[in-house]
Amino acid sequence: MSLKTTLIPGVAAPDFDKQITTNLLLDHVTPEEVRQQKLLIGIRNDDGDIYRLIGATKHNSFNNAIEELFDLELVDELQDTEGTLEGCDAIFSAAE
Repeated sequence: MSLKTTLIPGVAAPDFDKQITTNLLLDHVTPEEVRQQKLLIGIRNDDGDIYRLIGATKHNSFNNAIEELFDLELVDELQDTEGTLEGCDAIFSAAE
């Protein structure tokens, strides 16, 4: 039950990215493979650009990933909204 992830080419990763890859079991694949997953999590860098996508096929693994990202003190800008934004079901970034 691993999550699939990819870095968006040409978008800089922030310093906290290492914490994400350490705390989540991520299978590194192509952007196309990640976008085929049922649920998508976007991670924004310090400039506000989505630099990493994480895809999950099951709600259980999606929820586990979200819990881990909250544990890293990241915030989900879609937490209180229904639907998606920029193709993502959740979008996390560092707290301001």
